[in-house]
Formats: sequence, C-alpha cells, structure tokens
Amino acid sequence: MPMSAAQRGVVAVDAGTSAVRAALVTESGEVRDRSRVERPDRGGEHFDAERLFSDVVSAVAALDLTGRTVSAVVITAHVGTVAVDEGLRPVDRAGGWSDPRGLAELQAIDGELREALLQASRRPALSGGFLARALALLRTPEAAAWVRHLLTPKDFLVARLTGEIVTDGVHAAYTLLADVTGRSWNETAVRALGIDQAWLPRQVRPADVVGRVHREAAERCGLPSGTPVLAGGPDGSIGTGLLLGSDTGAIADVAGTTDMVGRQLDDADSAPPAAMLNPALIGDRWLAGGASGMTGGAVARWRRLLGRVEDDEFEAVPPGSEGLVVLPSTTGSRFPRWRPTDRGAVLGQTPAHSAAHFLRAAQEGAAFTVREGVDLLDPPSNGAPRPIVLAGGITRSPVAARLRADVLERTTMVCSDPDVTLLGAAAVALVATDAAGNLDEARTLLGCRLHAIEPDPARARRYRDLFASWRAVRDSIEPAPAACSS
Repeated sequence: MPMSAAQRGVVAVDAGTSAVRAALVTESGEVRDRSRVERPDRGGEHFDAERLFSDVVSAVAALDLTGRTVSAVVITAHVGTVAVDEGLRPVDRAGGWSDPRGLAELQAIDGELREALLQASRRPALSGGFLARALALLRTPEAAAWVRHLLTPKDFLVARLTGEIVTDGVHAAYTLLADVTGRSWNETAVRALGIDQAWLPRQVRPADVVGRVHREAAERCGLPSGTPVLAGGPDGSIGTGLLLGSDTGAIADVAGTTDMVGRQLDDADSAPPAAMLNPALIGDRWLAGGASGMTGGAVARWRRLLGRVEDDEFEAVPPGSEGLVVLPSTTGSRFPRWRPTDRGAVLGQTPAHSAAHFLRAAQEGAAFTVREGVDLLDPPSNGAPRPIVLAGGITRSPVAARLRADVLERTTMVCSDPDVTLLGAAAVALVATDAAGNLDEARTLLGCRLHAIEPDPARARRYRDLFASWRAVRDSIEPAPAACSS
C-alpha cells in the first residue's frame, strides 16, 4: 500500500556557526521532529571539520524516523573552506567565513588579474575565504601536497555522507574563482593563480540529487542506506530563497550571526556595483546583496557579557541609547562597505548607561549596518520603498523587530518561524521531490506566515538622523592596523 505524504518525509540539516540543527519534515509540510547540537568552536574563524561531521551525525540520529520513508536529505551550512586528502580527511583546521589565513597573498594579486577575478565572480572586493585559503596552502608546498579537494563545509558533509565531490553554484560564487553568470569555474584565473583544477568540485544546482547515503554513514545517522542527498546551499541564501520565493519586489533580511540581505533580479547586470551577485536558489534569477559581517553575532556577544535584559527594559531606552554608540564590526565590514580591517567600538558611554542601553545600542548598530545595504539595493530616492521580509533570531523579540522596522523606515514583514535556514533547506527538498511545485508553495506547506510591522513615523524620523550621525562616527574611526588581518 503506497505511503501518504504525511508518512514520507525529508531530512533537513542546518550547520550554522553556533549550532547544528536538523528536522524531519513530511511531504505535507509538517515538521515532525527537530534536534539541535551546540558547536563549541562556533565556526566563524576556524573549526574542527571532523567534529562538525560528528555533530551532524548526532543531530540526524536524534530525529525519530520511525514509520517514515525519507525521500531526500539536504544540508545547508555557513561559508568556509575544508581542505581534504584522498580519503576525505581534513588536512588541517578548517576555515570559517572570517578565516584570516591567506589575506596577505590575496591582496598581493596583481591589478589585471584582480580585476578579472572580480568581474567574473561578480564581487565588489577580494575578501577572505576560499581563494585566500588556497593561496595560503600554495605558500606551503608540504601542506598542499596532501590536498586532494577544497570544499565548503556543506560540501564536506555531503562528501562524507555520499563519497561524491560536488558543490552548488551559489557556494561556488563565494569562492572568487567562479564565472558566476556562466555558472562555471573561471579556468583562466585558476591557471593563472597556479591552483590545481582538480581541487575544485564540479558545480550543480542546489536542488540536484548528487549522491546517496552510503552504508557506513547510514548506520551512524540512522538513515536508510541509499537515501538521496541533494546539493544544498549556503545558509543565508537558503533562508533568503524561502523568504522571497518568486518575489522580485521585496528585500529579504535573514538575521543570524550575520545579516544576509538580498533582492532578486531578472537581469544580472542590474545589480549595484557594491553588491555581490549569486545565482538564485532555484530557477534562473539572480540574488544581489551580501552578508553584513558581524551584526547578530555582535548583539549575541553583548547579551553574553551583560546577562539577561528584559524586553521592557530594552524598550524603555529611547532611540539613540542616550548617546551610547556601538559599532558591531568586530571581524571586519562586509556588504556593502567591504573593509576587512574595520573593528568594533563603543563610544559615548557614561556611568548612567545600563545593560539595557548597551544592548539597545548594539541592536541599533546592527540595524544601521543592515540599512546601509538595504538602501544600496533600493535607494530611498527611487520612490516607494520596497518592503523587508525579516526572519532569524531577531524576530524572537517583538521589540527588536520593531526597532529594525523603525531604523529601516520600511514595512517589515516578519516570518512566523525564525528558523528559515532550516525550513529553507526543507523547502528545497520538497521542491526536488515534487511535493511542492516551487518555493512559494513550499513556504505555504511549511506554514511560514508573515505579519507586517509598520515603522512608527516619529521614531523613524529620529532614526534617520541617528543613522547619519552613526555613519559619521563610524567613518571617523581609523581602521585596524593591517597586521591584524594577515
């Protein structure tokens, strides 16, 4: 007797910088089980790739799959680099999105080759990560000799589950070695840089089936051997894909450790010069935008330092935090400023400032950083402002979500479930298994509802002035010495 959609399911995994989360989602869109494993190394700069795989195994094994047929497994993960040998074992400590290794070699690339890389990869600046790590490895031939493949964290996890070496086109766009609009590797640049082409995985699309869970991995995870595994994609892009679906009229803000801000385009050439361009999650559109750098991560750090601050205390602090200013870029600025030497700062503090003041100033600094990117994607002078679709940890606090709407001066549509990276991965699997016709249908199946927050006119006007003064303060701070980023 054939199984119903409620009995068939997909397993989604989100390997974030702070935790690995997994979910069993039925093909009718019901989340039947969830699990979470904390990551002690947090994955931002360096991390233990073997430990990450073990955490993923633990998260999947914790799901109750009793009586379910698993149609597909899909993984999303943060950006980073894992160098592996022939046996898919890491050759050294893996790098996260803020890995500083190779930055000096990256900045030493000559002008003509630099321009060719930026043009093909559709990036506004050379930033650390995959290419920088490759160049650092080439500087140490004894280490490079052990390398067989350079993988993203997600591709490493897929390889350990299936034995297949692949990457999705969205992750490839982050390497600086891709011809993004050609959806291929920039072979001319790869040769010019002396990088072994065999290090680079073949490119596929996020919803493509790339392999099947082999017996050993299946036994560890509690999955049926032979379960199809999809290519997946980067966490921010996965979440953005779920929020926007087919919508080209809104701007998504996935507020995690960083804020992933993006707008979908039909024409790749219409992306603003300071924005990254990625292939859209599904289909032939493009996503312009980028990750903000440490925004939510900076707020979370202040929460850990300050202890518990109640929402009513936070709300009682007026806009501007009574002169307290926080610059959140503790690991450098990314979209849209692209200055890796920027560092965080606290200015204007007095004995009268409480923990609530510091937390509100940190949230304001994060929101101002996001506004800079949003205004680039949709300049206020263009007329009626595009709405924001917001998800992520910030939405757990109604006060913080309202602050974000006031700072951005835009209608803000808040997603009912903050875990859009995990649900976005499930949505990709639902589309791939034909349980949903597209991401819009998948979002409806998953019960992701949106409610609107309208900016308060008085607070929005106040924040418009505060945003200008915050930028002036930020721009007056000298960048960190170059030695701090090499």
